[in-house]
Amino acid sequence: MSHKILPFEIISFENRYSKDFYNLNVNWLEKFFYVEPYDEKVLSNPKEYIIDNGGFIFFIKLDSKIIGTAAFINQKSYFELSKMAVLEEYQGLQFGKRLINHCILFAKEKKWENIILYSHRKLETAINLYKKVGFVEIPLEKDVHYERANIKMKLDL
Repeated sequence: MSHKILPFEIISFENRYSKDFYNLNVNWLEKFFYVEPYDEKVLSNPKEYIIDNGGFIFFIKLDSKIIGTAAFINQKSYFELSKMAVLEEYQGLQFGKRLINHCILFAKEKKWENIILYSHRKLETAINLYKKVGFVEIPLEKDVHYERANIKMKLDL
């Protein structure tokens, strides 16, 4: 694939993209970890668990194909950037960076104070991207809702 700028758009959640949301995330989880019960519940019904709880989901659409996604989960006292995935064949083409920049701009427009995310240290490419856009590591609580999380990061807006 060439490295020319591909025509893409970032769109908000629509029910018809629920399967894309599930597939993108499950493929990513199965590659690096495994699907936890919490993941299965949220990914199987993003409208109920994310949208209806005051969260947001975005997709990268290239032509008519959904190639990436990210979500903001409303954790009541903060918004968690989560469920970020890009199809493997489109990784390395800056789509993750474009998606996270869109999310940061969205959060600033909403006048949020910060964004929190959880990740795993073995995901060095992701951690480096988060650091590049301004996230810093903060202490991880003991009762984190993901078994695989071993790093917590925060971006003050």
